[in-house]
Amino acid sequence: MLDAPTLAALPRLTREQAAVLESWTAPTLVLGLPGTGKTTLVAHAAVIRGGESGAEPLVLTSSRTAASDLRNRITAARGDGSWQPVVTTVHALCRGWWQRFAGRPDLRLLAAPEQEYRVRELLRGAGPSAWPAALRPALATRGFASQVRGAIARARQLGLDPEDLAQYGAAADRPEWTALGGFFAEYLDVLDAEGVLDYAELVHRVRLLLADPSIAAAVTAEIGAVLVDDYPELDPAQI
Repeated sequence: MLDAPTLAALPRLTREQAAVLESWTAPTLVLGLPGTGKTTLVAHAAVIRGGESGAEPLVLTSSRTAASDLRNRITAARGDGSWQPVVTTVHALCRGWWQRFAGRPDLRLLAAPEQEYRVRELLRGAGPSAWPAALRPALATRGFASQVRGAIARARQLGLDPEDLAQYGAAADRPEWTALGGFFAEYLDVLDAEGVLDYAELVHRVRLLLADPSIAAAVTAEIGAVLVDDYPELDPAQI
């Protein structure tokens, strides 16, 4: 345990927060309303585990701004020239692992506006016959493109492939799902040909990489405790 002067750069823990750290020996979920000190607790946990021997902790946050702020707080508590904490987002972590293990250092990620533009272009190219008649009046609208983009992202977050969507659509008599599956397959082919990925696809493919025992072992050896701020904002694939 670090001494009091080391932790003085962080807000003091309440009795309840201190009790969580004292009993922390297994996966733990801490619940609390905004402003109740969950991030402070994560910072204290990172500082404490960062002072231990062995693999260092990994701290995940919901945005780059939050990561920068939390990293600065942890570094200030540890002192200059000491261990530098790994505080990042899931997407940044996945990007690093993808470039390291997939052999594609030139990876380019699509921002949401660019991804939606690609979806609109593909919808225009596919023509109305690829979709059920009830949806055809909406094909040229931005709203439909936005919903298609959200649907394929959600499919990847749930670990679904285009074939899964088509099969579920046939089983449930939902032709729009079947059409979405066909569109999704074409969308992935186009992105692969251009050498780009969207964020949901990046997370999905890193999950597949981690199924390799040698890659999983390398990653596991480098990470001690995993600390997640704003855990409810993670989707199933990120978890």
